[in-house]
Amino acid sequence: MPDIVLSTLNAKYIHAAFGLRYLFANLGELQPRAVIAEFDINQRPLEIAEALLARNPRIIGLGVYIWNVTQSTELVAALKRIRPDVTIVLGGPEVSYETEQQAIVQLADHVITGEADLEFARVCRLLLERRTPVRPGQNPKAELADAEIGALPPKIIPAPLPDFAQLKLPYEFYTATDIAHRVLYVEASRGCPFSCEFCLSSLDIPVRQAALAEFLAAMKRLLDRGATQLKFVDRTFNLSVPASRAILEFCLAHWQPGRFFHFEMVPDRLPEALREVIAKFPPGALQFEVGVQTFDEPTAARISRRQNYARLEENFLWLRASTGVHIHADLIAGLPGESLEQFGAGFDRLIALRPQEIQVGILKRLRGTPIVRHDAEWAMTYNPHPPYEILQSRHLDFATMQRLRRFARYWDLVGNSGNFVETVGLIWSGSTSPFHSFLRWSDWLFGHAGRTDGIALARLAELMFRFLTEQLELSQTSVAETLWRDYQRGGRPDQPEFLRPYLTHLPGPKRSARAMQTAQKRQARHLA
Repeated sequence: MPDIVLSTLNAKYIHAAFGLRYLFANLGELQPRAVIAEFDINQRPLEIAEALLARNPRIIGLGVYIWNVTQSTELVAALKRIRPDVTIVLGGPEVSYETEQQAIVQLADHVITGEADLEFARVCRLLLERRTPVRPGQNPKAELADAEIGALPPKIIPAPLPDFAQLKLPYEFYTATDIAHRVLYVEASRGCPFSCEFCLSSLDIPVRQAALAEFLAAMKRLLDRGATQLKFVDRTFNLSVPASRAILEFCLAHWQPGRFFHFEMVPDRLPEALREVIAKFPPGALQFEVGVQTFDEPTAARISRRQNYARLEENFLWLRASTGVHIHADLIAGLPGESLEQFGAGFDRLIALRPQEIQVGILKRLRGTPIVRHDAEWAMTYNPHPPYEILQSRHLDFATMQRLRRFARYWDLVGNSGNFVETVGLIWSGSTSPFHSFLRWSDWLFGHAGRTDGIALARLAELMFRFLTEQLELSQTSVAETLWRDYQRGGRPDQPEFLRPYLTHLPGPKRSARAMQTAQKRQARHLA
C-alpha cells in the first residue's frame, strides 16, 4: 500500500492531470511510496473516497481547481469523517489565494500555496518522519507529545518559486493509456510578463524557461511512444522568439499525418522569424489559441491589458491568408465598463479577421486577481459559487448577461463546432453586425428550444432552417442545400427528413484528404 496518493478530479476523463505528474516526478526518494489516482467531476465523491481509502494511504495530496472545488470539498469532508488520521494536503490555484476563508481549507490538514512541485515532497518528508500514526483497529498507546515525534508543518505553507533547473520533467509518467486516449499537456515556460487583471497568470512573474535541449529530448520520447497531440500550456509561448522558433522547428521536423500541436500565442507578436516556420506546416497541424479578450481600448487600459491592435489584426490576416493554422481566439464578455454595444463591436471586428473559432468567455472573478478593484465603480456583481462568473454590472444587467451566456453557448454549438461552417454566415447575411444578428438568433433559439445543452445536431439544424427561412425569409432551397453541405462535413450520410423536400441529388463537399489526415475532428470540419 502506498504512503502517498496524489489525486485530483479532472474536468473530463480526456484531461490528464499535468500537475500531479510534476509532483510525482519530483518526489525523489519518496517516489516508490507514492501513486497517482485520477478521477473526474462526474464521479460521486463518496465513490472517490472509497477508492482513495482502499489504498490505505497516510497522505493524500489533492489538486484543487475552479472546476472541481465543489466536489473536492465534499470529498475532503467525507475523508476526514471516515479516516481523520489520514493527512490531507491541498494544492492548486483555487486554494493558493484567499486561502483561509475557504471551507475546503478548514477541513484539510495542510495547504501548499503557489507552485508546489518541490515543496510537496519536503512536506511529505516532514509528515512521514513522524511516528507512524494509530490506524483503525490498532491498539492505541498513550499519545506522544509533538516534541517526541517532530513538529507538524504549519497549516498554510507558501511554496518558494522553483527554478526550472531544479525540476524533474514529468513526461515519462504519461502512461500508454494517456498517450492513446488523453490530451497530453506540456510546458516549455512558466509565467507571464503581462498584468491583465482578470487573469491568475498576471500574478505569476517572472517568466521562466525550461532547459530547451532537455525539454525537446522529452518531447521526442513522447512522440516516439506514439503521442499524436501535444498541448502547450505556456501562457505566452511566442514571448521568447528564439525558444519558440526552436520548438516550432522541432515540431515541424517531427510532424507526420495525425500529429497536432496547440500553442497559446501573444496576438501582436509574430515576427518574420516565426512566420517563416509557421508557414511550412500543413493545414490542421497547428492550433493557436489567441487571447484578444477585448477590442475596446478604454476597457483594455482599465484592466491593464496591453496589445497593439493594428499588429494583432495584421497577424490574423496573415495567418488566414498564408498558413493552415487553426485559430482559436478568445473574447471576454462582462469586463468592467464595457457595454453590450462595445462588446458587440469587438465581436464584429474579430469576425472580420476570420478565426475558425471564437471562444466567448464570461468574466470570472478568480481568487487573488486584482479585477475586484473595479467592483464599486462599475457595480460588478459575481456569483459567489464556482466558476464565479459575473452576474451583472453597471452596463450589463442580469437579463443581458443571461442573453450573453446563451449567446456564448450557442456560438460554440454553431460557430465553433465546424458543423455549420457555411450556414452560420447566413444568419448575418445582409446585416452590418454579425453580433446583433447572432444575438437575435440566440434569443429565438432559446425561445424555441428552452435550453442551451442537449440539443441534437439534427434538431439544431432544423431550428436553424426554420429561423433562416421564416424569420429572415431566405430561400428554402438555398438554405437547405447549404445546410446539407454542412451536415455532411462530419461524414454523416443520413439526410435529415426536414431537408428532403428541398434537395435534388447533390454531391458531398470535396474534402482535402491531406487536410483531414492532419487535423483533429473538430478542426477538420473547418478545413473541409
